[in-house]
Amino acid sequence: MEVSTKTSLWDSAIELTKVAQEKGSDPLLWAIQLYSNLNSAGVSLPSVELGDVLVSYICWENNVPILWKFLEKALMLKIVAPMHVLALLSTRVIPSRHSQPAAYRLYMELLKRHAFTLKSQINGPGYPKIMRSIDVVLHLSEIFGLPANEPSILLVGFVFSIVWQLLDASLDDEGLLELTPGKNSMWSTLYQEMEVEMNGHDSYDDKRTEHLKGLQNINTLIAVEIIGKFLQDKTSSRILFLARQNLSTQWLTFIQRLRLLGTNSSALRNSKTMTPELLLQLASGTHMVLSQECKTSSLQKFNIVMAFGSLDGSVSLGHGTSHSSLWLPLDLVMEDAMDGYQVNATSAIEIITGLIKTLRAINGTSWHDTFLGLWLAALRLVQRERDPIEGPMPRLDTRLSMLFCITTLAVSELIEEEEKALTDDTVYGPTNHWKEKKVPGKCRSALVSSLQILGDYHSLLAPPQSVVSAANQAAAKAMLFVSGITMGSAYFECFNMNDMPIKCSGNLRHLIVEACIARNLLDTSAYLWPGYVNGRINQIPHSVPAQVPGWSSFMKSVTHLTPIMISALVANPASSLAELEKIFEIAVEESDDEKVSAATVLCGASLIRGWNVQEHTATFIIRLLSPPVPADDTEGIGHLISYAPVLNVLVVGISSVDCVQIFSLHGLVPQLACSLMPICEVFGSCIPNVSWPSTSGEEISAHAVFSNAFTLLLKLWRFNHPPLEHAVGDVPTVGSQLTPEYLLLVRNSHLISAGSINKDRNKRMLSLIARLSFPNSIFVDSFPKLKFWYRQHQACIASTLSGLVQGNPVHQIVDGLLTMMFKKINRGSPISVTSGSSCSSGPGSEDNSIRPKLPAWDILEAVPYVVDAALTACAHGRLSPRELATGLKDLADFLPASLATIVSYFSAEVTRGIWKPVFMNGTDWPSPAANLSSVEEQIKKILAATGVDVPSLAAGGSSPATLPLPLAAFVSLTITYKIDRASERFLSLAGPALESLAAGCPWPCMPIVASLWTQKAKRWSDFLVFSASRTVFLHKSDAVVQLLKTCFAATLGMNSPPVSSNGGVGALLGHGFKSHFCGGICPVAPGILYLRVYRSIRNSVFLTEEIVSLLMQSVREIVCSGLPRERLEKLKTSKDGTKHGQFSLASAMTRVKLAASLGASLVWLSGGSMLVQLLIKETLPSWFISVHGSENEKSDGMVAMLGGYALAYFAVLCGAFAWGVDSLSSVSKRRPKILGIHMEFLASALDGKISLGCDFATWRAYASGFVSLMVGCTPIWVLEVDVDVLKRVSNGLRQWDEEELALALLGIGGVGTMGAAAELIIEHEV
Repeated sequence: MEVSTKTSLWDSAIELTKVAQEKGSDPLLWAIQLYSNLNSAGVSLPSVELGDVLVSYICWENNVPILWKFLEKALMLKIVAPMHVLALLSTRVIPSRHSQPAAYRLYMELLKRHAFTLKSQINGPGYPKIMRSIDVVLHLSEIFGLPANEPSILLVGFVFSIVWQLLDASLDDEGLLELTPGKNSMWSTLYQEMEVEMNGHDSYDDKRTEHLKGLQNINTLIAVEIIGKFLQDKTSSRILFLARQNLSTQWLTFIQRLRLLGTNSSALRNSKTMTPELLLQLASGTHMVLSQECKTSSLQKFNIVMAFGSLDGSVSLGHGTSHSSLWLPLDLVMEDAMDGYQVNATSAIEIITGLIKTLRAINGTSWHDTFLGLWLAALRLVQRERDPIEGPMPRLDTRLSMLFCITTLAVSELIEEEEKALTDDTVYGPTNHWKEKKVPGKCRSALVSSLQILGDYHSLLAPPQSVVSAANQAAAKAMLFVSGITMGSAYFECFNMNDMPIKCSGNLRHLIVEACIARNLLDTSAYLWPGYVNGRINQIPHSVPAQVPGWSSFMKSVTHLTPIMISALVANPASSLAELEKIFEIAVEESDDEKVSAATVLCGASLIRGWNVQEHTATFIIRLLSPPVPADDTEGIGHLISYAPVLNVLVVGISSVDCVQIFSLHGLVPQLACSLMPICEVFGSCIPNVSWPSTSGEEISAHAVFSNAFTLLLKLWRFNHPPLEHAVGDVPTVGSQLTPEYLLLVRNSHLISAGSINKDRNKRMLSLIARLSFPNSIFVDSFPKLKFWYRQHQACIASTLSGLVQGNPVHQIVDGLLTMMFKKINRGSPISVTSGSSCSSGPGSEDNSIRPKLPAWDILEAVPYVVDAALTACAHGRLSPRELATGLKDLADFLPASLATIVSYFSAEVTRGIWKPVFMNGTDWPSPAANLSSVEEQIKKILAATGVDVPSLAAGGSSPATLPLPLAAFVSLTITYKIDRASERFLSLAGPALESLAAGCPWPCMPIVASLWTQKAKRWSDFLVFSASRTVFLHKSDAVVQLLKTCFAATLGMNSPPVSSNGGVGALLGHGFKSHFCGGICPVAPGILYLRVYRSIRNSVFLTEEIVSLLMQSVREIVCSGLPRERLEKLKTSKDGTKHGQFSLASAMTRVKLAASLGASLVWLSGGSMLVQLLIKETLPSWFISVHGSENEKSDGMVAMLGGYALAYFAVLCGAFAWGVDSLSSVSKRRPKILGIHMEFLASALDGKISLGCDFATWRAYASGFVSLMVGCTPIWVLEVDVDVLKRVSNGLRQWDEEELALALLGIGGVGTMGAAAELIIEHEV
């Protein structure tokens, strides 16, 4: 009944229209009458049904001018909905525009009048119904994938579709549609061709045809101009920006067609209002932003004070809070990677690449400044320790690898990523609108310009002595090229620099350029840069000797490796991958002796100083450690026995601290661990009755191969740390994740991701290594012997020993080992053990002179009980301290791998506190008295810059120093080792364990240990004293807080700390120890101290609160420094937000950003993503809820405002460091949950649901600053936040009159917020 009523109603409307048409009635009177009739019938206006009826009536049986006038009046009186009518007309008029040019013209006139006035339409009645009807007409939800129940989202699709239809029509009119990929209009399926009545005429005469052609040409011109108007109009262009942001796939097709029109349109060249250049500029999208005029005062102020300029020239080693301090996090991360006590499962290339992206995004720097900042940070790293102190720590080689290899590879990753993105046409992706991909090759050209400018930093480019020759040779190579003299690499192998007629003085830039050329980042045109070489020569230098052994002669003619050739190849790094491949082939295919020689070469200079091929060298070494499994080997690892000589050479060759760090820098630690585990499993299970000859002539036993591999394996995680380190609740320290299981999981992840094609170069390499070494996933369960030892090791750390039963095989092994260790002691009966920590007499081995012929794993299982029995015997007086140390050394000499179990046992026993201390009196135990006071003075000098009080070492007056018995026994054992290359790989395992063990004991245990070791190794004195000084911070949290304060003060140049009064990177990280230049130990920069301390801090949770507190204190000091309170209270910024009197807001914000950058770096380094998670979820919300300071402090508006901005910058930086600014890394998967929680907190606080205790100015600055940084720097984060939360935050910002910021947030929030953004745009329509 209702349907028939409506039908009769529309029939009456058509009848009214027919009568008015026949009478030629006034359109306004017709419209008023129609309005009255519909209103009387109770029809809601505007009516979509009437619009459909009228458009169907006009098209095309009644296509006469008066009906178009009727339609216009109906639109004017809002009887029909303008957008709905335009949608209906577009599907009818545009496909018939050639036969109905007048109708097309009228349609475009209606567009001009109604498509740019949307505010009244979205606020009018029936808006949702109108948009649903439009969707039915244009199929927007299907074509663009939009939700059909969101009217304002459909509105964006409507505007986009109208412009796109005009675009396709214009291309078709000019014959350009054939040049598009589809060769047809995207809207062709919607168009309905109507039968057109031509008043009985089947054809046009020539005059009529010419008239129609003229109309069509004019229509095409008008259509192009309307497209331009849509792109220029404030409201419509911003709505199109929303389409660009959130409909990226469709937008890419649209923009390609728009460029085609702008380049080839003839109509466009005849336009008076639109030019091809202007349309192409509009097509580039550079003008398309949501914020046309920044009307929000706080956002304007934030944008001003957060802006940084370009790098300035006065960088040196980083003094002062100059723009070089933008890259402070890079300096900290690079220096942190030099800590020899810690390896990383993640590649430094990946870490640095992610960090560069983060800093560039948040600081808004160009690629030129970014690369320059990266090179300067790497150069500072080298210069900081160009003459490092001696000790078991990474030396200069590791720092040079960071500069020439890791940094170059990071640059290569960034350039490859950009060029791949350009190749894949992803320029217009939804999150890439803001900066980087506008000009092809931008990264590569920026690299060139940055390296050209780098030549101005002379003090940073001075080469350390060890690379002077290589730098000079690089300069000579460039000079020969510039002089037109081309020489091969063989020439330089026998080249004498003294023969050059012009002195070639090279620097580190020459080596950087060579590294870039080797990796195809530059070409030899770099040699022509101004000032790169200091002259030319006219002829080849004379007196060139005959060919000498080297890589060139090896590649040309060598069929087997002679001792002379081996020595040459070990001493000089390979220069190309081909050279390494030939060596690798020898190591795989030739005789056993040749294989050993090739393995020796790979572990030589090519690994340490082969910067251009270092990752390939490490890869080949890992592949040799994992030889292929023969088809007949059912167990899969038994074949390793035949490779014993090669495997032993490899594990010994890469066991130095520098080598381990190089594998760590390349992210190869997980794969190295996976390769070592089978070796340990096999050789640890062998009875040592088989041996192999070595190159030195000595026999290699299975115990030796096992011990070397096992010792190297244990260096790859912090195996000796007690459970206290792991008991920090939800936030463990960074190093505790490095367990065998974790390393294998990381390695397996490389294998799983091998099929992905979207990985960067470094990840592709890691995947390749994983596939080539072990094609399947590997787990600890694959190695039962290793797993058993690891579980026993964990049990030993967690609780006292138990479970040993007299008479079982382990008990017999224990007795045999005790007899071997103490066979020289004439006490009637040898020491034995029954269980746990008891010691008694018992039967010994029948032949005490014969060492047990047992597999290493069996011996390791017994070692904890052996050491426990020996230590108990010493405690009860059955063994003297000297006998204990000698016995332990005999055990370690018998099976060097037992040192690891000795370490774990002593580490566990020290934490239990059940052993009485022993007096280090020089009689029973060694005495530190000879230099203990000297160590105390040196510790005070090292810590002089921190303001930390060093407790007196002579607390007991004249009484001798004491150590817990396990620690005393362990230090006595370690000082029995010689300081030579053979012992270094074992001392590098025992050293960190000894320091960790001593640091966990009461003060002054570590200084006592350092004193004892200093007497043993005087050349390690500086290193040992520095190690002792670090433990000051591990005994009380106040000292750590004081160290953090000093870090902030030094970085900001406050309080004139002794290291530097200028602040910046130089003050924070200093210039190395340089003790031999200062006449002894000098104060160590606070940043270096913190980087070497934080991993041992038992509870890192308190650091977040302390760093937030120090950041806010720093802000106050920055603002208040030099300003009397009365001036501070009157301080107001000028219109440009920069200066008032002598105070510069921008300058203050520069220092505030530096403080926030330091704080964020320290949080991230100290606890990784877990500590950042704690900060975002708990620390910051708690801080805002709590009440801070006095009422006087709250009156300081400048302090409050800058404090809020500082916290915003700090929080975003922390999140970006931990989870990245994009979604490429695996860690980014954790970001949405944590970010969502924090944004919910922001929304609730803005809603008034949470009561805040902080200053309102601080909160407003934080909230607006945090959102501004997300919008401007990390737009992909916004896409990860719940749509409703974004809308709530936007509404809260609008309550503060932050209209533009609210709009910007909604604009990049995805399709879900697109409608709300469109409403906000239209609401402010002028």
